[in-house]
Amino acid sequence: MFEEYFPSQLLANAVKEFSKLPGIGEKTALRLVLHLLKQDEEQVKQFANAIVELKEKSYRCKICHNISDTEVCEICSNPHRDHSTICVVEDIHDLLAIERTHQYNGTYHVLEGLISPLEGIRPSDINIGSLEQRVKNGQINEVILALNTTTEGEATSLYIYKKLSQYNIKLTTIARGVAFGDELQYTDEITLGRSILERQPFKK
Repeated sequence: MFEEYFPSQLLANAVKEFSKLPGIGEKTALRLVLHLLKQDEEQVKQFANAIVELKEKSYRCKICHNISDTEVCEICSNPHRDHSTICVVEDIHDLLAIERTHQYNGTYHVLEGLISPLEGIRPSDINIGSLEQRVKNGQINEVILALNTTTEGEATSLYIYKKLSQYNIKLTTIARGVAFGDELQYTDEITLGRSILERQPFKK
């Protein structure tokens, strides 16, 4: 139940749904809903349709798990990318952050999470198996571990290192221009770009 008074149950329902979004409190949700009410009906329909279409028609790339309009994303299907290099990231935020640096021309692998025993997230709960399969299939020269420098990120990097060290590939990690505890999506583009360019062999 909301503490604030709402003159309309429809308004209250809309605010309740918006406030379920991460980082959106009740006051921000109310501001967004009132903004939508000021728009003409066609604009609101376009907004609603975009959300519905995103949910119904978007894919997870069957190779790297990026969000895509097709079964294989634009990066994986681009013949000008270096398909012998895979950059492993936690989620789409990190992929986008690295792309914004314009310093990386390889492919990606989105784990969709990090190993976290405290939260009950095991290796089998994230996309490590499909990463190993990509390496096992051959044609991969380097895997870059570009995970957040948190306890969970370091534990996940170490697990992946142990899984992939049996294969004849180079295993690297981004340079420590990114401080321990930082999240990639909040790192400035210059620092992140330099960290990609100056990546170094992964060490246990």
